[in-house]
Formats: sequence, structure tokens, C-alpha cells
Amino acid sequence: MPRNIKLTLSYDGTDFYGWQVQPGLLTIQGTLAAAIARVTGETVLPQGSGRTDAGVHALAQAASFPLENPLPGDNLARALNHFLPPAIRVLDAEDAAPTFHARHSAKSKTYRYRIHRGEICSPFIARQVYHHPYPLDEAAIMASAATVIGEHDFTSFAAVDPERDSDPAASSNVRKIFASDWRREGDELVYSVSGNGFLHHMVRNLVGAFLLIGKGGLSSCYMAEVLQARDRSQAAATAPASGLVLVSVEY
Repeated sequence: MPRNIKLTLSYDGTDFYGWQVQPGLLTIQGTLAAAIARVTGETVLPQGSGRTDAGVHALAQAASFPLENPLPGDNLARALNHFLPPAIRVLDAEDAAPTFHARHSAKSKTYRYRIHRGEICSPFIARQVYHHPYPLDEAAIMASAATVIGEHDFTSFAAVDPERDSDPAASSNVRKIFASDWRREGDELVYSVSGNGFLHHMVRNLVGAFLLIGKGGLSSCYMAEVLQARDRSQAAATAPASGLVLVSVEY
């Protein structure tokens, strides 16, 4: 019986077309699979805790896959990092229970979105933030953050996802948000959100709506009204991918 390997990964997603393997495109999953094949000689498709979008980053993405090779976890991580590009690092490799699955076993995830508010954005952080030096009512944004806490139908904040829409078992857009808050950290306005799952582009669509509130002209009930509408056309534009990072996955 093959081992069940769990990897913890960190990556800068700027130059990748998201997590999921796509023919002819550079992806995190495809790059990782190629490295695993070079190290172990086995062809596997590592399953992530979720499909981060093109340009989105991760501090601690989780992935799992079966493996026959007996290489110890520490040596496996070291060998994978030798063949992976510098933008992807394996932080940990370990044997997991046979029933463990990076996506199906996940209980909650935490994302963070960083908006750089300074006039000049350093080139050393430009790939990890959304630079928005223009006027925003930050107090209004912070006050509206808690509106999305709880169990809601997030259809208004879900992008079309052809793969998911073709799966009848994945038809519900109801998700539970455990925490949602904005805070100032130096020159950055930072959003943190934790929940039991997230829909396609959901966090970036939430951020887009919060930014619209910050630009003014909307009532304090805007977020609640958009949630209740269950209509993507009623919400704001999607925020850029660069500011979003998957912080952690809890099991």
C-alpha cells in the first residue's frame, strides 16, 4: 500500500497561472508534480487544499499525494526544493494517515489581503500587495468587515467556476466565515478572513466590495444587501490577485 504524503508549501504565485495544472501553462501543481517525478520516478498529481488563482500566493498551502518511494520526509523536502524553482518552497513533508486528503480533510482556511497605502510602493513588496494610494474611508471599511461573519450564501461574491459548476455535489454557495477584520499595519491596510471554505474568487470579490465602500457613496447596509441579493452582478469588481495570500489551512 502506498504512503500518503502531506506537503506544506510556500510560494510566490506572481508568475504562475494558479494552482491547477493546465496544458501549456506554468502552474504550481504542474511544477510540483514534475519535481516529484524527478525525485521519486513516480507520476502523481498532488491535491491542494484549494485552487489558488493566477497570481495568488501562499504561506502554507497543503498538498497530499500517494507515494511508493520510501524516501524519508526530510530528505523528500530537501530533494524537491533542489528541483523546484525559487518561487516554490516545500516547508515540510510528512507521512499522513491513509484517509487524509489536503482538500477534503480541511476544516478551515485563513486568507490575508494586503493593500499598500503609501504614495510609493517598494519594488521589494510590489508583487505581494495591491498598491492603492488613493483616498479611502478606512474606518467605514473596518466597520463593515463583520457583516460577512456567520453562515451565508455567498453567490454574490462567487465567480463562475466551470469545473465546480459541472459537479452536482458542489452546488451550494453557502459558506461559514469565522473571522473577518481589517486593520492598519504601517503603510498597509490588511484584511484577514477565516472560514470553512471559499468560493472561486470569493475573497478578492469581498475585498472589491469593501474597497467600494471605502470610496464612499454607499450605505452602511451595502454588504448585507449584496449578500442577500445572491447575484454576482450586484457586487463590486474583483480585487487584483497580487495582494492575496493563503496564510494557513487547519485540519
